[in-house]
Amino acid sequence: MPEFVCRLGSPDGTVVERRRVAASDEALRMELEAEGFHVFSITAGRSRLRVPFFSKSAKVSGQEFLLFNTQMATLLRAGLPLAQGLELLRDQQTNEHFKALLEKIHQQVTTGVSLSDAFLSLGDVFPRLYANTLRAGERSGELEVVLGRFVEYQRLTESVRKKIIGALTYPAVLVALSIVLVIILMVRVIPAFSTFYVQFDAELPLPTRVVMGLSTGLQEHFLLITGSVVGLVLAIRVWRRSPSGQRITDRWRLSIPVVGRLGHLFAVSQFTRSLSVLLGGGTPMVPALQTSTTSISNSYISELFRGCVQEVQEGRPLSDSLDDTGKMPELALAMIRVGESTGALPEMLEHTSGFFDEEIEYSLARLVTLFEPMILVVMGIIVAGLLLAVYYPLLTTVSKIG
Repeated sequence: MPEFVCRLGSPDGTVVERRRVAASDEALRMELEAEGFHVFSITAGRSRLRVPFFSKSAKVSGQEFLLFNTQMATLLRAGLPLAQGLELLRDQQTNEHFKALLEKIHQQVTTGVSLSDAFLSLGDVFPRLYANTLRAGERSGELEVVLGRFVEYQRLTESVRKKIIGALTYPAVLVALSIVLVIILMVRVIPAFSTFYVQFDAELPLPTRVVMGLSTGLQEHFLLITGSVVGLVLAIRVWRRSPSGQRITDRWRLSIPVVGRLGHLFAVSQFTRSLSVLLGGGTPMVPALQTSTTSISNSYISELFRGCVQEVQEGRPLSDSLDDTGKMPELALAMIRVGESTGALPEMLEHTSGFFDEEIEYSLARLVTLFEPMILVVMGIIVAGLLLAVYYPLLTTVSKIG
């Protein structure tokens, strides 16, 4: 669907600019008016052609965004006005893309636009959870407190993400090096033996003939095979970015043994922590639930949890709605029920996410401990099998000569 740039008058009298996706400008106009906005103009946004591996991402890195929020919270606690704080942080940015975004935000804030609406106007460059957290702080008059809570949330999520990446880096390097080694054997080493065996008018064993046939095919059609693999990877990445492709692949990931459980726990941790931050900042349940579902990286689970919004809006308990999805662990449901009955739901959600983060860390350490030697053993068997298939006729010939 096309993207549109909308200039709107919000219900509180401020003028905002937002980017929205819709089937047509008329459908978008009706949707915005139903939300209470006065529509000044709707213009088609520029189409952005992204080439996988080469297009630069429009998102700001997590470390830069974390540093910005930490410094902003410090400036606000020190009593510095919001516009002046934005100007200071904008001027010290080394990332030109982030600096340009902060310039747009600063311009809107100085004209009377709220900080949350200024970030929302940039579309999906920044997480929607962040803008909704800011709005809760603006309504309660405790922006620096809410911002500090979001900084803590961001630090925890960045920590979990780094642990996952760090744990999977070494196994990924092992697999990549093993694949390179097999390719070198098939393209450079085995063809030399093929030339040698041609001189002998002898029947080679079946494994040797298969390995040499694969080696010859790979050597003769190396560019074609490489191009096909690269094209397939690019096509999968493009399809993966589509809503249907992302939903299918995210659902398939959950069915992978061990890894799927880790992804499931990480998605639940994202949901419970973001919901805790929003509820703790004063955001009402229904808007907080809508926003927290967008913070889930797994689109399949995000869609399931999004279906609970309507039920909660109609008065059904959150725990019962999440139970119907079949994707919320029993421990999390029990803690949410306790939070609902005691009125301490934000605290219980925070404890839930912390529990799952610890389980993810422990499971990752155990998985990597088992996975690394398994990779070495499997790749050792493959390499040894290739070499044995090639050397076996030579050893047999030498033994006969002896």
